[in-house]
Amino acid sequence: MKWLIAVLLSSAMWQGAAASDERVASSPTLSRIASTGEIAVGHRSGEIPFSYLVNDQPTGYAIDLCLNVIKGLKETLSLDELKVAYVPVTPANRFILVRNGEVDIECGVTTNTPERRRQAAFTYPHFLTATRYVSLAEQHMDSLQDLAGRSVVSTTGTINIAQLNELNRTEGLNISVMLSRNHEEAFDMVASGQASAFVMDEILLAGLVSSATDPAAFHISQATLSSAEPYGLMMPPDDPIFVELVNKELRNIYQSDTIHTLYEKWFLQPLPPDNRVLNLPLTPALAAIFANPEQYIE
Repeated sequence: MKWLIAVLLSSAMWQGAAASDERVASSPTLSRIASTGEIAVGHRSGEIPFSYLVNDQPTGYAIDLCLNVIKGLKETLSLDELKVAYVPVTPANRFILVRNGEVDIECGVTTNTPERRRQAAFTYPHFLTATRYVSLAEQHMDSLQDLAGRSVVSTTGTINIAQLNELNRTEGLNISVMLSRNHEEAFDMVASGQASAFVMDEILLAGLVSSATDPAAFHISQATLSSAEPYGLMMPPDDPIFVELVNKELRNIYQSDTIHTLYEKWFLQPLPPDNRVLNLPLTPALAAIFANPEQYIE
């Protein structure tokens, strides 16, 4: 009897390994990762607290999520080592780098929209944020009408530009829309008076304000240009097996204490390198996503 049990267990293990090998072979991304022992992770340089550099090392909430996912993928692929190759990306080039295979997973702040799902695949959401604007507090700007006739900047390659242009068109605000290469440049334009306001995701504005020399000099509007929209980790299109495995690992993180530890680390505790605190408690909407991520895949 013992030998029969051993034979059955061995057969089951062989069948499981064969099925796993077949799934890897059917996924271009997993095949490349398994053969090279390396995964290419796209990161940002200054999107606090999601993906930014501290002493030239990528860090942040999205980076930590990806590293936890990668740990699970390493076990799934039975790799002794899975090296992380960091690839810097910008709002302008992130989709190109993911589509052409230079980035396997982008760990940043890319909003998941129907239009973007035609260009790339997305994981379950890892954050929700609306679009607002930041201005100098001394300007006493807070409503959308306060933008009328002013120069307003946003970052190229983002959905925020389309939102700003739509507001300008529908409300007839005669806004002079300016483009910046990155968020830091746009924020500096507001600080220096080159632009009256910077339109961007509210959480990114909060990160920029918190790291400013004088955070009290800036004001983030109560008025929004959009409802809360989801961030997702971005992956190559047309590789559903890779997407499924990444989401499986993300679901495990969401349904364990890990996600609450990571959220507290990046949104409630002092942030490196200057120990500023965002103090953003977990919202009921995001908690619902963590509890049941399958309901929020799109």
